Order: sequence, then structure tokens, then C-alpha cells
Amino acid sequence: MSPPLPSLASLKNKTILQVVPEMATGGVERTTVEVASAIIEAGGRALVFSAGGRLVHELEALGAEHIFGEANSKNPWTVFVANVAKLAQIIEREKVDVVHARSRAPAWSALLAARRTKTRFVTTYHGIYNAKSGLKRWYNSVMARGDRVIANSGYTRDHVLAEHKLDPTKIEVIYRGVDVDAFERQAVSDKRREELASQWGIALQSPRPRAILPARLTAWKGQKVMLEALGILKRAGVEMDCLMVGDPQGRDVYRAELSQDIRRLGLEGYVHLVGHCNDMPAAFSLADFAVTPSTEPEAFGRTAAEAQAMGLPVIASDLGGARETVEDGVTGFLSPAGDGKALADCMARLLALSPAETAAMGAAGAMRVRSRFTTRALQSATVSLYQRLVEP
Repeated sequence: MSPPLPSLASLKNKTILQVVPEMATGGVERTTVEVASAIIEAGGRALVFSAGGRLVHELEALGAEHIFGEANSKNPWTVFVANVAKLAQIIEREKVDVVHARSRAPAWSALLAARRTKTRFVTTYHGIYNAKSGLKRWYNSVMARGDRVIANSGYTRDHVLAEHKLDPTKIEVIYRGVDVDAFERQAVSDKRREELASQWGIALQSPRPRAILPARLTAWKGQKVMLEALGILKRAGVEMDCLMVGDPQGRDVYRAELSQDIRRLGLEGYVHLVGHCNDMPAAFSLADFAVTPSTEPEAFGRTAAEAQAMGLPVIASDLGGARETVEDGVTGFLSPAGDGKALADCMARLLALSPAETAAMGAAGAMRVRSRFTTRALQSATVSLYQRLVEP
């Protein structure tokens, strides 16, 4: 059973303003919606300042209020002048108690507005930001300037402490959450599975095992490493299918490169580049296991956790937050990042397990997610943090 939220009275008459670049699709935006829902359930008022997007309707359906602004702008004048003034006005007009920023450019605006109005300020460090210069490190540092800083994994916490020399008492780990009611294999109807399989042109019943790689199409997510591994297995006589599920987000050149690699490796008919998916539980239900072969550290690794919630074993790169979401040899396997041969070996190892061993691995992953990485746990911990900040 998921942990309960604090008493609904805990944020009664309190207003929380979340600031994000936009409300499109993605982990930051999804967490914003989940926290807005928790604020309302806890008796508070949830405001979100962003440049808009497809999730605004979902926010407003919950009872949250969306305020449109150029939160996605990186123009210095907009960031350090115009948005500061607009946010300060919103804070004062709406009597905001806590400002919570989730991305660097709008976080600078939010920080300066919070200071101007003497309002409590929270940040969430959602990613691992590159810092190749002193200027970039300063720019990134805004995410460590909150009265409280939320890290979305232990890996992220350690990075923040090393990078910004932050007082350890100011940082809290609140893991990204999985909606375990939605990501439940029994909750996916046959109709949803059949419709998605038909849309993607794949057979529900196949003699070949099927993997899923759920990630937007960008080089560091490791799609090319996966193709290399699949090519190695095919040459060794091991045939399997792979669903690459993810939005190219304008990276048409990269998608074309993947298509070329698929042809070069003789993987046509085996690898399906299916694009964006609005029903990820159904997508996971079409697969036997998941692979997240990122070549750079994931701050948390949400898709690995979602796949495990669905009872799928997961093979993930042995770096970053994946070391916390995937327990090597228990819920899946960790493979050296960027190494196609090692990834092929891991997949062969997984395919060699008996059905009972594979089922046990999937069950262990589902149990791990339900004990550590639920949306409810994220909501509860975040509401608790707000409550402590606004207590007299």
C-alpha cells in the first residue's frame, strides 16, 4: 500500500507556486502535475507559471491554476528583468507561501522574485547539468540556492554536494514517482494492447522475444548501442524484436541515422521506430523486458522504474541513478555504458533464464518500485517539505 499524504489540513490556506519552462510532455512536467494534485488534496492552492503546453488542460482539470508567461525564455532581459517583475507581482497578488522552481532559466527569475518578496524558495534538481566553465557552473548554481533543495536520487544529491558545496542539511532526496496504479500489467486491457499493436504494425503473438527501449530519440539515450547489440545477437543466431518508443523532437537526422543502421545490420522487420506513445503502460505490456542503455548518467531513470512496475526485467547502463532503480541480478542487469558487446551479453543472459526465473525477476522489480518509487511517496514527501517551510 502506498504511504498516505499528510493530513489534508496540512497546507490549508497555503498557496504554492511551481515554476517550469513549459507544460509539454516529460518528467519535469509530469512531476509538476503530480505535485499540484497533492497540494490540492492537502488543502492548499496550486499555481503553475509556464509557457503552456499539452498538460495545462490536465492541470486545470485537477483544480490547479495555470499562469502563462515566457518561462521557457533564455533571453537575459526576460530572465533577469521581465519575468522577475511578473513573478514578484504574482507572488504578492496571489499571496504565495512557497515558490518551487524546476529548471534553471526560470529558477533565476523565481529566485530573484522570491528574494524581492521575502518568500520561501525551493528547487528540484531534476538533471545532471554539464559545467565546462565557471560561467556555466554559476548558471547551474541557481538550482542549489533554494531554502530547500530536492534531489531526485542519491546520485543527484551526491552530484549537487560535490558541484556546489551545498550545506547537506539543505538537500533532501525525493525520488521520482511511478503511478503504480497506471503501470500495472493487470490494468492494461486486451483492447488497449491490441489497438497499440495494430497501430504499430506488430504481431501480439510472436515466436521471438521482444524488448522495449523507451526514450526520446537522442544520441545519449543509447539507441545506437542497442542496435549494435541486436546486430551481434542476430549474427550469433539469436533473433529478437525491439520497440524503440520515443519522440524524435525534431531530431530527424538522428532518426535517419538509426534507420540506416537498422538496414546496415539487417534488422529490418526486427526493430520498430514507433515514435511518441501516449499509453506507455500498454507499450510496456507488449514487451518481455526493457532496456535503457544511456551513455550518460540518468539523474533518476523513470522509464526503468515504470518498466519494473509493469513486471518487466530491466537492463540498464551501469551509471547514475540507474544503480538505484535497478538491482543488478535481482530486478534486471546493469551493463557497462556504451558497450554493445556487453549489452548483447546481458540480453543473452536474460534470454537464457527459465520462465520462472524471468517472472521472479519481474516480480522483484515490481515490489521494489512499490516500496520505494511511487508517485504517492513523492507527493507525500514534497507536501511534508512544504509544510515544514510554512510552519510558524
